Amino acid sequence: MLEELKQANDYIYSKLNEKNTFFLELEEYAEKYNIPIITKEVKEFLRFLLSTNKYQNILEIGSAIGYSTLIMSKTLNDNCHITTLEIDKERYDIAKSNFKKSNNNNIDILLGDALDIIPTLNKKYDFIFIDAAKGQYQNFFNTSYNLLNENGLIFIDNIMFRGYLYKEYPKRFKTIVKKLDNFIDYLYQNHDFTLLPFGDGIGLVKK
Repeated sequence: MLEELKQANDYIYSKLNEKNTFFLELEEYAEKYNIPIITKEVKEFLRFLLSTNKYQNILEIGSAIGYSTLIMSKTLNDNCHITTLEIDKERYDIAKSNFKKSNNNNIDILLGDALDIIPTLNKKYDFIFIDAAKGQYQNFFNTSYNLLNENGLIFIDNIMFRGYLYKEYPKRFKTIVKKLDNFIDYLYQNHDFTLLPFGDGIGLVKK
């Protein structure tokens, strides 16, 4: 069964050929410096989701080098406004530089802890993308949910944390695994939630 899943995944990857040279450069940079970015299949699903719904105001928690930010912006032909948050100064600077290189004027990047910044935001969002510190996912969700417009969507990437929620994991990750498992239970019990088992697990919450 696992071998069949791997073969299916390899087949899908063979069909996903990125044509944007700048995105290819970012992918190479991320791989070279071991910076986590969304997987190819998650990128395609995100593109499909955004192009279908045409979200106008987006909040991203976890910019990294700005890869997913630019994917979202370009998918919507820059006809959106994105506020993206990054806690790491080096990655913040790289992301800011990448936004400038791609001539994006519809992205605001803020440096700092998302849990400090989110309560200061005074606007509503149609789409919230969470991809940051896994141990803080419940807190990120709780602080941002009230900023989500009615019928808006929260997209939680890597919610199954390298597969450690369903397979053996290093002891040092015990707390994070437990927090994510409890978070998933909470979402199923209290929200319109679905869990998709591709990439590293995607959680979707509709308000």
